[in-house]
Amino acid sequence: MAEMRGEDAHHLARVLRAQPGQVYEISDGQAAYLAEIAEARPALVSFRVLEPVESKTPPVRVTLCAALIKFDRFEWLVEKATELGVARIVPVETTRSEKGLFEAAHKRMERWVRVARESSQQSRRLAVPEIAAPVRFETSLATAAGFRYFLEEGTAPPLGKLLPQERTPGAEAAFLLGPEGGWTDAERQGAASAGWLAASLSPQVLRAETAAIAALAILMNAWMP
Repeated sequence: MAEMRGEDAHHLARVLRAQPGQVYEISDGQAAYLAEIAEARPALVSFRVLEPVESKTPPVRVTLCAALIKFDRFEWLVEKATELGVARIVPVETTRSEKGLFEAAHKRMERWVRVARESSQQSRRLAVPEIAAPVRFETSLATAAGFRYFLEEGTAPPLGKLLPQERTPGAEAAFLLGPEGGWTDAERQGAASAGWLAASLSPQVLRAETAAIAALAILMNAWMP
């Protein structure tokens, strides 16, 4: 047996009007299962587990350090990055981030977590990505990963040419994604000094959220067996 409580149970029982006998895919964060509803109440939905469902985890664990942008676009970034398999999203205040976003971002955390959870369910992910608390640019430079890429405009080498030849499943990678106004020279120097590799995605100038999705898609595809 398995149980669902709280907001998710209320949504399933009241909003989706789930009934006993209906079959759903459920996950405990480690594996996925096909399960039949045994009881559906707003406070509790219980399931009879029928069988495991084959599920795949992303081939590489990616942290996306994303400069804060307007919240409607940042929310879209969270949704799509989750679909593409990101493991962790870190909102970052940069020199050219719009004023006030850093303080206001702390109040948006709960919503971003909810967006990530809903997107995970839609894309059949086993685990919801972590939405970390917002940090300053200097703090983001200390993000640990085996492969770290500082996303630049067309002057840097293409990302695809910087990826390692040997791509071990379960490796860790990170991206630093700039704001709408771009990086300052001091930020470029700081990232280079910290060991981040400058990488470009297109000869055109991309919106921040577009760059995030393009980088994740390139990396995930390169690591696929």
